[in-house]
Amino acid sequence: MDVPVKIVREGMANQLPLPEYATAFSAGVDLRAAEDKVLLPGEWAAVPTGLRIELPEGYEGQVRPRSGLAARHGVTVLNAPGTIDSDYRGEIRVLLINHGKKSFTVTAGDRIAQLILAPVSRISWREEALGDSDRGEGGFGSTGRS
Repeated sequence: MDVPVKIVREGMANQLPLPEYATAFSAGVDLRAAEDKVLLPGEWAAVPTGLRIELPEGYEGQVRPRSGLAARHGVTVLNAPGTIDSDYRGEIRVLLINHGKKSFTVTAGDRIAQLILAPVSRISWREEALGDSDRGEGGFGSTGRS
């Protein structure tokens, strides 16, 4: 199902293609860097995309890592997934971190993350006793290793 999303490109992003799906069955569109950045090992930075969007009410944008950057360079999205709320109108910036052992250079135009459109459900709290479950209060590895 196609969902119309308004987009504005600024600066370097005007010279780059609109975010697009890499294949017919890709879940997300690729976000590109709009400026050069060098990330030293252990360093993170908010990399601008030069894009502003208006998501329809009832949807969020999820900014997720690209597996190739993680596998080849140890570079990922620090707050994965980052959330873009439907009322946010600022520039999309991707918070990248370099977990690798070497410096990593982001060049304007590089694909640095994926943007996935997802429906949002709203919570309606009900204060009442919780039901029992087999798991109970077990957490942090309580279901075993295998």
